[in-house]
Amino acid sequence: MIAIEQYDHLGIRVTDGARAIAFYESLGFSVHRKVEFDAVVVMKNAAQVEINLVINGVDLTGGRNILMDVPDKHPGYTHVAFRVPHINPVIETLNQNGTRITQGPVTFGDGHVSVFVRDPDRNVIEFRARLSEAEADRIEGLVFYDPKG
Repeated sequence: MIAIEQYDHLGIRVTDGARAIAFYESLGFSVHRKVEFDAVVVMKNAAQVEINLVINGVDLTGGRNILMDVPDKHPGYTHVAFRVPHINPVIETLNQNGTRITQGPVTFGDGHVSVFVRDPDRNVIEFRARLSEAEADRIEGLVFYDPKG
């Protein structure tokens, strides 16, 4: 058995480093270091959640995400889900930053609520919070998740 202790970081391949850094900064990440021997920028947020931007992507799909935006379902990681304490402040921040919510807010019937966004390279990011009955009434537009949405 492998004794995995915790999640460490996520590598996200991007085509334009400056554009990706600006986007992830709008989500609360900041540049922790730029790797000198590789095309990688390590970013962390205040809670020390780490992402690594791998800046060597080439767009061969005309701006489509091959895992999410085409009818054929290719294997691979489809999205990352970041846990947040409450969803309404996330929605407010995304709206203030001009980040389009591509799906949500949605509930899954399991006590959670999520909103989904895309980064500039169309990588999918989910923000997920616990959902109390009291809070559900205060989330504008909340619907049950539609996997085709």
